[in-house]
Amino acid sequence: MKRLLLLSLLCFTQAVSAQEQAQLVSVQKIYDKGKHNAFTDLAFFKNQFYCCFREADAHVGGDGKIRIMLSTSGDTWVSYAEIAEKGTDLRDPKLEVTPDGKRLYMLCGGSLYGGTTELKGRRPRYSTTTDGKVWTPPQKLLAEGDWLWRATVNPADQKFYGVSYNTHPATGGPKPEAEWSLKSYTSVDGSVWQLSSIMQVPGQPNETTMRFLKDGTALALVRREAADKLGYIGSATAPYREWKWTPLNTVVQGQNFIQLPDGSLVAGSRGRGATPGAHMVLYKMTPTSLEPMLELPSGGDCSYPGMVFHKGHLWVSYYSSHEGKSAIYMAKVRLPWMKVPPEE
Repeated sequence: MKRLLLLSLLCFTQAVSAQEQAQLVSVQKIYDKGKHNAFTDLAFFKNQFYCCFREADAHVGGDGKIRIMLSTSGDTWVSYAEIAEKGTDLRDPKLEVTPDGKRLYMLCGGSLYGGTTELKGRRPRYSTTTDGKVWTPPQKLLAEGDWLWRATVNPADQKFYGVSYNTHPATGGPKPEAEWSLKSYTSVDGSVWQLSSIMQVPGQPNETTMRFLKDGTALALVRREAADKLGYIGSATAPYREWKWTPLNTVVQGQNFIQLPDGSLVAGSRGRGATPGAHMVLYKMTPTSLEPMLELPSGGDCSYPGMVFHKGHLWVSYYSSHEGKSAIYMAKVRLPWMKVPPEE
């Protein structure tokens, strides 16, 4: 066992030897009051940090609700709002500031279980707020069976973009099919979405984060559930209908990524780091690759990070069960190649 651990550490060190290693400045548990707390995202809106996540009785089933927490500094957090829908499990909330900067947009999945843990139906929902406290009632999007997993604004055309997957695209359910569909959509205001492209990814593609680089290129980081299960990275130029795909050498789950002010990319996902087992891992990312960079304190049921770069540091929300039940954590990370403002 010791030999395996040493080999694992050696491989991890070699993977980051060519990179300046990220440094964990601090990490704290910010919420653990629910029986199961998971699936986070993070946004900076009107000079405040907003962290959202699902709170429920278990990983699957029940009436999950979305909790919104707020912080002015990133260090002290307060519970600020709840979003719920009777009889529906609201899952995987994602936050995005609207193009006009006046509203915070929350996208999530709405799953129905009918008193069991077997999925009976699913459709995306969205909700918005101007102050973070009062949110509009969740409204349905797209069609039954779709899951629009994350929304992001393209600075070039000021529209929302997102990628939806469907586990039973041909039959309509209820059982998942051997192959799933993956499609990108776009929207002017997040309320009505139109098909943008068919994304040809094999192996049951599902959770997908799509972002836009400074040069206008779109990148998509895709989780796959079948075949070798390794992640894919796709790239496309405007109008984002034709995608070029690169298979990765690692599995990605609950993944997210961000482009920093200097143009570099950092991703976060459930993955394999310096120690055995699944962990919340940060990666140095390029348009065709991921290299492990930093393993955050985590283990077991974990991942689904939110990421914000603010005042010279990368802030990462995530969930993990390494201290018992799943709880919500906030990490502050220093990236040596990024300059920290003098006031810090």
